[in-house]
Amino acid sequence: MQKARAVTKYVRISPYKARRSADLIRNMTVEEALLQLNYSNCKGSRLIIKTLKSAIANAETRFDAKKSDLKIDEIKVDDGPTLKRSKARNKGGQSPINKRTSHFTIVLASIK
Repeated sequence: MQKARAVTKYVRISPYKARRSADLIRNMTVEEALLQLNYSNCKGSRLIIKTLKSAIANAETRFDAKKSDLKIDEIKVDDGPTLKRSKARNKGGQSPINKRTSHFTIVLASIK
């Protein structure tokens, strides 16, 4: 079985929010997944579409696979580095603000 993968790193969305979109399309065919993500109202969906289209292009060029014959074999959303910022508070204090990033990995497998 041939597998194609695509990785997107340092995406500025928290992994928790991105995993909600990733869970929508786990173990779907590629065409169903694209439809699901297009009609989803999450920011993570728009970002995962880019990685999914890249994985589809990789499968088409490397293995001459058709889009209709591809299935999502694995989708992972991992933690990236956290940008640490602070917000000014009263009496000269501050409170932390964590700007989280994510790494997306999508692996596609051919059905046939």
